[in-house]
Amino acid sequence: MKSKWRIPHPATMFFLLTLAVVFLSWICDIYGLKVTLPQSGEDIRVQSLLSPEGIRWWLRNAIGNFTGFAPLGMVIIAMFGLGVAIHSGFIDACIRIGVGKRQGKRKIIIWVIILGLLSNVIGDGGYIILLPIAAMLFQWVGLHPIAGIVTAYVSVACGYSANIVLSTMDPLLAHTTQEAALVQTGYQGNTEPLCNYFFMSASTVVIAAIVYWVTQKFLIPVLGKYEGSVRMEAYRPLSRKERRALTLAIIVAGIYTTLILWLTFSSYGILRGVNGGLMHSPFIAGILFLLSLGAGFTGMAYGFGSGRYRSDNDVIDGLTQPIKLLGVYFVIAFFAAQMFACFEYSHLDKCFAIMGAELLSSFEPSPLLTLVLFILFTALINLIMVSATSKWAFMSFIFIPMFAQMGITPDVTQCAFRIGDSSTNAITPFLFYMPLVLTYMRQYDKQITYGSLLKYTWRYSLCILVVWTALFVIWYLLKLPMGL
Repeated sequence: MKSKWRIPHPATMFFLLTLAVVFLSWICDIYGLKVTLPQSGEDIRVQSLLSPEGIRWWLRNAIGNFTGFAPLGMVIIAMFGLGVAIHSGFIDACIRIGVGKRQGKRKIIIWVIILGLLSNVIGDGGYIILLPIAAMLFQWVGLHPIAGIVTAYVSVACGYSANIVLSTMDPLLAHTTQEAALVQTGYQGNTEPLCNYFFMSASTVVIAAIVYWVTQKFLIPVLGKYEGSVRMEAYRPLSRKERRALTLAIIVAGIYTTLILWLTFSSYGILRGVNGGLMHSPFIAGILFLLSLGAGFTGMAYGFGSGRYRSDNDVIDGLTQPIKLLGVYFVIAFFAAQMFACFEYSHLDKCFAIMGAELLSSFEPSPLLTLVLFILFTALINLIMVSATSKWAFMSFIFIPMFAQMGITPDVTQCAFRIGDSSTNAITPFLFYMPLVLTYMRQYDKQITYGSLLKYTWRYSLCILVVWTALFVIWYLLKLPMGL
């Protein structure tokens, strides 16, 4: 018998969440809920969205909330290049020559996990680019495509802080840590971008093992065999013409990559920042556009080389192909954008986070137990406030001085924060890329909702949080250095 309870469509879910935010802002405004930002001393009060000013704000900004939704432009730009690469047959050719006759399921799972964990080098690009490719790879080797999306998603989301190389997150968090340490404690120790490098490198291996184990043990058996309408073509070896086209595409990709690296790291270096570094440089700011442009050029080279493309009209067809998928995404993203904007306007996120932080700082257990509680608190707050930089901007000014009084250095505090901040990324509905993830999944199953995604991902978040925290405790007890 079917259950009477049904999780609504993702667009409806975000609409209902928006109503919940409006109601909470009204209640909290009536009671005058306010907090003080620790870094500036400024008072932040909850703003009601039902007040005259709140209604005027929404009417003025409803369109801007949507067009200014952070992932929207990045998704569209990335999908242009990815669309050409798929439409031209380049991605299919790479899978056929790389994977072959549907062999090596374990290798595909491992590669998707590794690419997901390493994707934070290019910021949020993993959410946009890796997930649809992972679905194709899983389906090619006979696994459920949604399992590929979920595996890639949790690898990107829960492993967002872990990497074996410097990611975009390291310098941003380190800069805030240094400010909090200098202003509040005068600490002059290690607050450089690589201050957590040793621990995060080891964490990458641990998280990869957890994601692989949960995928094999639970996810793949639960999803079973895919019997939907999206089908992969039967395997056939690449023809001589396709091999020549693939070689041409790889040459074009090599030339493009060499040019970008030369423009970034040579003495000419126009893609570096004004101070010669990569932080806030055109290279980092435009990395997703550069990847999309490279995918577009590579797909065009393959398309014209294989005979699939004969004119610019064929290229335009490739650029417009993703719009069919993005139509659903636009609807979900509109309601999600309103919810995120209303939540930020109301200041509910900051008020709840600061109140919780102040409550936690009032306890005085042992330093190690306090660190563990801090990790759990951060994981909880991450369910409603997912931006790591925004959370750390005020939490660092509360917890770095508090832990400094216990003899705990800022780099250890930052490391504990990153564990909690990443572990629950996969299960929060407030993640900016949640609408896109649900859109990708609904391409293979129209019944997918946020509840479906939560059913597939909660084990990952729980296992990663528990094991990662245990690794941190062992590291702390052994007094191993956190980084360089």
